[in-house]
Amino acid sequence: MAIEHKIQLVEQLFDRLENEITSFRSKTQLHCKTGCGQCCSKPNINASPLEFLPWAFYLFLNGKAEAILEELNTKTNTNCHLYQSLSTTDQTNGRCTDYKYRGLICRLFGYASNRDKYGQLRMATCKIIKEGQQEKFDAAEEAISKGLYVPVFTDYYTRLSQIDNRLATTLLPINEALKMAIEEVLHYYAYRPFPGGLENIA
Repeated sequence: MAIEHKIQLVEQLFDRLENEITSFRSKTQLHCKTGCGQCCSKPNINASPLEFLPWAFYLFLNGKAEAILEELNTKTNTNCHLYQSLSTTDQTNGRCTDYKYRGLICRLFGYASNRDKYGQLRMATCKIIKEGQQEKFDAAEEAISKGLYVPVFTDYYTRLSQIDNRLATTLLPINEALKMAIEEVLHYYAYRPFPGGLENIA
């Protein structure tokens, strides 16, 4: 399968998820705290290269892939390369510098669920939402138990693996996943024409 087609399928999956999360948020009124980067600032996030393939392709089209790859190769901080904290003293407030191209893990966390050992769906969200919006969180859990649709982590990763099993099931520290996504795009176009028939003059 051509890499452009894989990227299109990943983007379609993300669009579907975005619609489902928008509906879920509307029905539950759960929301992330403005400017909160608590989950993004954790150094132990794992992700797959496939979920960042659209981001890597975007970099490639804009002549930035090699430079960002070099930044990732020399980076010593294990926090996500795309996350930018608002200050050096407080890493928990910040933003994603490429929010449009954030990964599947970034999209799911907070508004999706996992199954517990009894097969029941449980929200996979943060302490800030659970404690800061406790009534809404409890009401959402109750509604889910009665059939309210909520995206499920394993369902979405299964759909992702159907696009490219190797790239979807290779789980790496997030910066390694970013690197591998860029490398996949660069390797693919090393001996192929620039997308759209244009010459790569970068």
